[in-house]
Amino acid sequence: MSVAIDIGISEQDRKIIADGLSRLLADTYTLYLKTHNYHWNVEGPMFQTLHTMFETQYTELALAVDLIAERIRALGHYAPGSYAQYAKLSSISEETGVPKAEDMIKNLVLGNQQVTKTARELFPDVDRVNDESTADLLTQRMQTHEKTAWMLRSLLEKK
Repeated sequence: MSVAIDIGISEQDRKIIADGLSRLLADTYTLYLKTHNYHWNVEGPMFQTLHTMFETQYTELALAVDLIAERIRALGHYAPGSYAQYAKLSSISEETGVPKAEDMIKNLVLGNQQVTKTARELFPDVDRVNDESTADLLTQRMQTHEKTAWMLRSLLEKK
């Protein structure tokens, strides 16, 4: 026996929001994978700092993908969960090589900024239907990614 989802948001609007969250999930997972890859493969004089920083970041991203996927499920839709799906949905490119440490930092700045933009794109639909639960999740994700991008950009300053 199933019970209809009746949370004050229409099925059509829940689908629109879930689709947007699926793009956010794909971006977040792709950034997670890239960050974890960089954690494993970073070299150079900033090794210890970056190795530790990247670990903190990929651990936070691993928790974030769960929160995003669970919100998609709470809206009554299935979360994407394969590399093929993420490749189609993500606006962040995969990393197939091993860039130099400074390029890793730049790539992660760009990735964090992109996740922020993907989250921000969802607000018009979320606001239109008063989906405060999703808005709260998006706000938290944006704050985290904006702060992470700032911290990474600070490592590139040459003053």
